[in-house]
Amino acid sequence: MRPRIRAARTDDLAELVALDAACFGSAAWSEVAWADEFDRLSDDRVVLVADEGAIAGYVVLLVPPVVLDVVEVLRIAVAPAERRTGVGGQLLTVALDRCTGRTVLLEVAAGNEAAIGLYQGFGFVEISRRSGYYAGGEDAVIMRWREES
Repeated sequence: MRPRIRAARTDDLAELVALDAACFGSAAWSEVAWADEFDRLSDDRVVLVADEGAIAGYVVLLVPPVVLDVVEVLRIAVAPAERRTGVGGQLLTVALDRCTGRTVLLEVAAGNEAAIGLYQGFGFVEISRRSGYYAGGEDAVIMRWREES
């Protein structure tokens, strides 16, 4: 069964905090940081969740006013048990559909080959690296997507 992609609601907060911790460990966002994301939903944030009774994944977008051309994927995660089931692709498809005519940027750990492969499959290309950006000295790969004209 494919999860339904929907906008996050404030009652999703605890589940998102737990999922983020499961996916990112010590680099997870705190409950305060997540609450701040929800406070900014009407301003420049979009949080989408893959809901199949429980949240299977999420994506957080920074979407500035339309006069600015660039959207940033701040965070995307899929529950460990749901990886390689298409949930990440579903989330990314819906997120990119919201970015028509804009450039989308994201950052990913250089060693995260599964995520890089997913992003490349959607047409993202590497445009830069941040050397030693992550804990442990791993590089961050900066990727860009631009809708085909």
